[in-house]
Amino acid sequence: QVQLVESGGGSVQAGGSLRLSCAAIGYSTECLGWFRQAPGKEREGVAAFDRGGRTSYAESVKGRFTISQDNAKRTLYLQMDSLKPEDTATYYCAATRWYCGGLFPSQYSYWGQGTQVTVSP
Repeated sequence: QVQLVESGGGSVQAGGSLRLSCAAIGYSTECLGWFRQAPGKEREGVAAFDRGGRTSYAESVKGRFTISQDNAKRTLYLQMDSLKPEDTATYYCAATRWYCGGLFPSQYSYWGQGTQVTVSP
């Protein structure tokens, strides 16, 4: 059973930065990714790793967000720079065994509880 615990959310002004972390417990061969869900909107993929360590990003965050992972610590990170008000959402860490690198929520089986990110104008 995979358990994912996110941290690092908060409130920031537009143009600022935040770094999210996701501690993965009990996972071995799954691949990890970040998703977000704004109020009234569907959950969407933000960034993910495939098994070769290659990354995928949503177009809306390319050049501003960077996904990274520390395999020794089993921790996933999301560095978010140049934040915009439209980045406001609850951010989730997720794990998949079969669809590594994918950015569709339906491809992921395990989810964290989420961490709130609020960006003010």
